[in-house]
Amino acid sequence: MVRPRRYNNYRGRRSKGKTALAALLVLVILAAVVVILLQRHIIYDETGLPRMEVPWKEATQEETTTKPELDLVIQPPEKTVGEIRGIILPVGALTQELWNRAEAGMDPAYNALAAVLKDETGTVWFDAPSAVSGSVEVAEDTSEVLAALIGSEFHTIACVSCFHDPKAAAADADGLGLKDAEGYLFYDGANHQWMDPAKPAARQYVCELAVEAARLGFDEILLTEFSYPTDGKLEQIAYGEGEKSEHLKLLLEELQDALEPYGTVLSVLVSPETVTAGQEESSGQRLAEIAEYADRICVETSVGDA
Repeated sequence: MVRPRRYNNYRGRRSKGKTALAALLVLVILAAVVVILLQRHIIYDETGLPRMEVPWKEATQEETTTKPELDLVIQPPEKTVGEIRGIILPVGALTQELWNRAEAGMDPAYNALAAVLKDETGTVWFDAPSAVSGSVEVAEDTSEVLAALIGSEFHTIACVSCFHDPKAAAADADGLGLKDAEGYLFYDGANHQWMDPAKPAARQYVCELAVEAARLGFDEILLTEFSYPTDGKLEQIAYGEGEKSEHLKLLLEELQDALEPYGTVLSVLVSPETVTAGQEESSGQRLAEIAEYADRICVETSVGDA
């Protein structure tokens, strides 16, 4: 009797070569899928070389370059030039008696008070370290009066005469004084000397006094005598090179820079002719150039002509 053959131990064994080929095929397919997915993120630089830009890298770059949000507080401008009504204190040393009279005579509608700190004689009415020798005149209580004035509720204005200054011109004729064609100090129709706006030292002198007034705490600096002489033998003046208006404008530029740290309002007193005609040839004032640098332009006139 013949026994049938047994196939119990046979499980259809595969060759090792076929297994390796199948695994390789799977890897090739996976690689192809990966290439297809990443191909849209491959870019080429200017040299033709490929570079990978993956989404998560772009997101990281955006996160690092995005500026953080800031809470900004915008401050309003410190200079406020509104309508002012007030009085100018009499020229002279500031005393407690003068201050008391001024306070008693102030109209309730007034909001400003002006004090002359340097007048057209060249006298300086406060203790200014930069003032030329012999020009300062103060009283014992001037410092206290200035402190009371500046600490008051009024808008405070310091009046500073610019170039009509016999004391400074006589103290330093070469560095400060306005001269005639023969090299002597020029005397105007009232026999007064002037500083020369074309000389840097003369402009610097005005700037130093204005800055010292700003440091005291005055809200506004009002420039008076901001001009060349307008009477006398003007043809004898040695004006030098350049336009007269250019030298006046230089002072305003220098003052604007000097007063900027203090936020002080800068005002200029001009002649009626400068306002109506736009300029005054003898004084050198030009309205457009002054308006470019001054916060306020003032003119001395009657109520009817205002």
